[in-house]
Amino acid sequence: MRILAITDLHGNYSKIIPLLQKSGEIDLVLIAGDLTNFGPDEKAEKLIDMFESPVLAIPGNCDPKSLLDVLERRDINLHNSSRTIGDVTFIGLGGSNPTPFNTPFELEEDEIESNLETLINEAEKTDNVSVLLTHAPPHCTLDEVPAGNVGCRSIAKFMDRMDLIVCGHIHEARGVMEFGKSIVVNPGMGSDGYGALIDINVDETPKIDVQLIKA
Repeated sequence: MRILAITDLHGNYSKIIPLLQKSGEIDLVLIAGDLTNFGPDEKAEKLIDMFESPVLAIPGNCDPKSLLDVLERRDINLHNSSRTIGDVTFIGLGGSNPTPFNTPFELEEDEIESNLETLINEAEKTDNVSVLLTHAPPHCTLDEVPAGNVGCRSIAKFMDRMDLIVCGHIHEARGVMEFGKSIVVNPGMGSDGYGALIDINVDETPKIDVQLIKA
């Protein structure tokens, strides 16, 4: 399975076609939030229509919570839910832990932990590769800004229980990190033409290969 992962488009979709051209043939698109820049919800429809491949998406903290209605209607919503495709189980959690900016989609740490606990417990009942799509990064993992580490402490508690975590949110922290069995990927700002190609093959070693790309 080849996945194109993107995040933090903030309503600017000018680099999507070049990213798709750079990516070649893909099986799935993962969008890790901030599809819009505080709305409107209808803006996201334009983005979704740009892909021929299946899409799974979550809102970011700069998306209105009402964006969930669009994602549900298009049958691509992964927020607080799961999808299994072949040998891969995807779970998702949108929004972010609290920020100093009072953005539209923020969740308290205890709510994030409770929701993820339920989703991950279900995912672990299978032998599938497990993928978490989240807007906020785990604390101390691709989350550093000038003021320090601002990632989500609740997500960090589950890092070694997922094979792959795709996140965004921290524009300055594009990269790939490993923690235990988990590979954590921040593709970088999609509005600047950044993305990540992720190949998952359960019959090969390594079973997850990540390539950061730029259009």
